[in-house]
This record gives sequence, C-alpha cells and structure tokens, in this order.
Amino acid sequence: MRIPSILPLIAAIGVSSLAGDWAEFRGPSRDGHSTATKVPLKWSATENVAWKTLIPGSGWSSPVLSQGKLYLTTAVPVGESKTLSLRALRVDASSGTIDWNVEVFQEDTAASPRIHGKNGHASPSAVVSEGTVFVHFGHMGTAALDLQGQLLWKQESFHYTPIHGNGGSPLLVGTLLFFSCDGASDPFVVALDRKTGKEAWKTARVTPASRKFSFSTAQAITVDGKLQIISPGSGAVCAYDPADGHELWRVRYGEGYSVIPQPVFGHGLLFFGTGYDRPLVYAVKPGGSGDLTDSNVAWKTAKGAPNTPSLLLVGDELYFVSDAGIASCVDARTGTVHWSERLGGDFSASPVLAENRIYFQNESGMGFVVKPGKQFEVLARNDLGERTLASYAVTDGALFIRTAEHLYRIGKP
Repeated sequence: MRIPSILPLIAAIGVSSLAGDWAEFRGPSRDGHSTATKVPLKWSATENVAWKTLIPGSGWSSPVLSQGKLYLTTAVPVGESKTLSLRALRVDASSGTIDWNVEVFQEDTAASPRIHGKNGHASPSAVVSEGTVFVHFGHMGTAALDLQGQLLWKQESFHYTPIHGNGGSPLLVGTLLFFSCDGASDPFVVALDRKTGKEAWKTARVTPASRKFSFSTAQAITVDGKLQIISPGSGAVCAYDPADGHELWRVRYGEGYSVIPQPVFGHGLLFFGTGYDRPLVYAVKPGGSGDLTDSNVAWKTAKGAPNTPSLLLVGDELYFVSDAGIASCVDARTGTVHWSERLGGDFSASPVLAENRIYFQNESGMGFVVKPGKQFEVLARNDLGERTLASYAVTDGALFIRTAEHLYRIGKP
C-alpha cells in the first residue's frame, strides 16, 4: 500500500526532545548514549535513592522520560478474572508521584498464548514526541495519548498469534510509527500514520527461518543520503524504504529466531544480533539492494554474543553482554576481541553510556559500571536486590531503574 502524500514529510528520523530527555527505548539517539552530567556512580537499595515508587501490576517496558515526566506501561489483573487491564502511566520525575494511570486495552489471558518467564504483557517501551505518548502492546494493539492521559487513537486491526508474548518497541520515523509483527506465522512489518493511527503501509516479511517469531526494536539510519528502517527478524535483517515499505536489502543468518537486540550503526557498519539458538553478532555494510549476505558482511562472532541485550558502540569499540553475563569489548571495524569477562548473573537489560562510563544491569538487580577501553576495569557494583529486566533511562544527575515492583530514581534526593 503506497501513500505518496507522506513522502515530503519523512525528513526527520529522530524524536524531538529537550536536553536531558530519554523519550524512547535506548534514548534520544536510540543507541544507549547519554550526554547527561552528574550521573550516579554508586547506589544500593538504600543508598543514593531519591525516591522509590510502587508500580501497580507488572511489566518490563523500560521507563522513558520527557519534560520531567516518566512514562511506562503495565498489566494489572482485573479482580479475580483472567482479564488484564493494559495501562499507561505517567510518573513525576522529581517526586515519583503517579500523575495518571490510564487503561488502554483489556486482554483475556485465558485466550492468550503462554508468556515466557522473561517477558510479560507490557514489555514494549513507550515513545514520547511532540505532546503525544505512543504505547504498544504487540498483538493487542497500539495507541496514542496526549500528555494528560487522554486517548487520541487506538489501532487494533493487526491480528497475529504471538509466541512468548510481545517485546519490540515502536520506532518513530518522521510521520510514521513503525513496528514489527513477528508471530507464529506470516510475519510482517507495519507503519502507521502517527497522527491518526491509520495504516500507512504493511509489508510481509518473507523469511527462511522455520521459527518465525522475533521481538526486535527497529533502527533508522541514513545511507548515501537516504533513510532506511532496519528491522531484524527471524532468519534475516531487512532494510525498508519508509516511503512505501518495500524491502531495500537483506542479510540472511539461517535459522536465527527470537531476535531481540536493537541494531546500532557507526563507522559505516550496522551491528546486530541474530537470536537463538546460537546467537551471533554481525557487522554489515548497509546499502545497495537485494540479498547482501555474500557481499556485505564485514565480520561476525559468536563469542559472548547476546540473545537479549542490545549492543553499545563507543568510539572504535563495540560492547555487549551475553544473557549469561559475559561482557565483551571488540574492535568495531574488525571484530577483534579486546576483552571478554564475566560480570555475574543473567542479563536482559541493554547497556548505556553516560559520563564516559558503561552501565550494565543484571536480572537480579546488580548494576555494574565499567570503564570503556581496551582494558577491562569495573568502577562500581551496585545492588538493588530486586529483579529487573528493563533498561535504564538517564538524565542529568539521575538514573531511572524499573524493577519487578518499583520504579527507582537513583541520584541525590
């Protein structure tokens, strides 16, 4: 489906935000980088905690921050029934007070597929842009709210059978809101008009993998002056033209499925993970057209490759942590390993860079702060003592960390 009228409007790929905002998954540049200052180095469940707020229900969407307000989603049981209320929340970043808590959808869990233990019914992160909060609940639907929590539109027309729940966060690209629908069969990608929620285009994802389900958050990059939407799925990473959704190029990686990490881009290379059962990290030169598998792969490695956490590019080095807790630093251009060290614990959260420090968070609530560079050096270990799979939000003087029950502001009270 082609909508020519949107072509002149697709100029900006980023989300407009104020300095210090973290208005979508992995921050304003979608790569885990923060320009914030005075970011805490050390904390615990009782030390350097500005506030701690109980969040109703459950969910692993990472908090996002815009204009002093935090936004996240959650799933709250409705009485004794099998129904969940899928909700959006706004929390004041200064005080931790919940400003509003709005139901967006209801889900009958008795009719829903089984959820994986590392997933939930509210996993995709929100996106905030130009006075609008976009929330996504996978196969249950997508919605937009204003900053007072009033629903602007809902989109519930894309039906598919998820496996293990939903995970990938939506991506704003100019006038479009993009997300993937990689379920049990017939995967596809979709772009909505951000103002109305109506379908702009929908493209089938033809993949060689026998297991079709994946959960990756897409990335937007510019190659040779042209915008591309990069979306990893089972069996292949694909680039799409945001004007009409047609596939520009792809790189295959066999039977890789349940792909989760969001790609990052730098040095003319796209870095991404390939999912289960044997994860790999790939570096690919984007551009051209068609199948680039045999021509554009710069390097790949299995050592320490993550299934879940996204990658982090800092200068000439690429950093990542495996789900089993092995952190690695490799040369971004060649894949040469500088170090590979065990941090400890299991990992789902994606690392961030702030104050020239790399922050890793494991699933038991232990935060590791590591110095970037070719020599491994841990600067701090910080234990919250609560399970967490969500990624950080960062602003001047603070980190926001979502645990199984709470949202924390780490920083001076």
